[in-house]
Amino acid sequence: MRRPRESVLVRRPVQVECIPDGTPFELPPGTLAEITQALGSNFTLHVDGQLVRLKGADADAIGKPVPAPAAAAADAGTDLQSRIWATLKTCYDPEIPVDIVELGLIYGCELSAMPDGRTKVAIQLTLTAPGCGMGEAVGNEVAEKVLALDGVGEVTVDLVFDPPWDRSRMSETALLTLGL
Repeated sequence: MRRPRESVLVRRPVQVECIPDGTPFELPPGTLAEITQALGSNFTLHVDGQLVRLKGADADAIGKPVPAPAAAAADAGTDLQSRIWATLKTCYDPEIPVDIVELGLIYGCELSAMPDGRTKVAIQLTLTAPGCGMGEAVGNEVAEKVLALDGVGEVTVDLVFDPPWDRSRMSETALLTLGL
């Protein structure tokens, strides 16, 4: 069943990224678009037959409020590892309405102490297809969100493709969400 799409008008010049190659370009004011996905902190828009990713910080360009940070990730009552995983669940594939954890795109998350008492986080991220140009954008989103967590001093996100991703890495929740 196809979800209804919300039409929006671009109100100011705004930088977006083409999906799936990640090429940046500017949408001019007056451009008509449809929101196909508004999950996590970004928007996926359909513009003239092309999917594009709009950063949540630029939500005003389409008349929307900037998405608030996920409350689950900010819960100070949980340990850092739990807060990191909750934060990763707020990052979504721009084409698939499922978060990157449920999709099985996180291959590893290692924490190590830094001399100043903060924590260094090393994340291994894969993509559903090695040729996907959105890897850098998703990796940057992951790094930015995890670095914003209290106690985190450094984040590295490495794109890895071994072993190759396949549907068997998806959680049952992801499979049900996608009707597979």
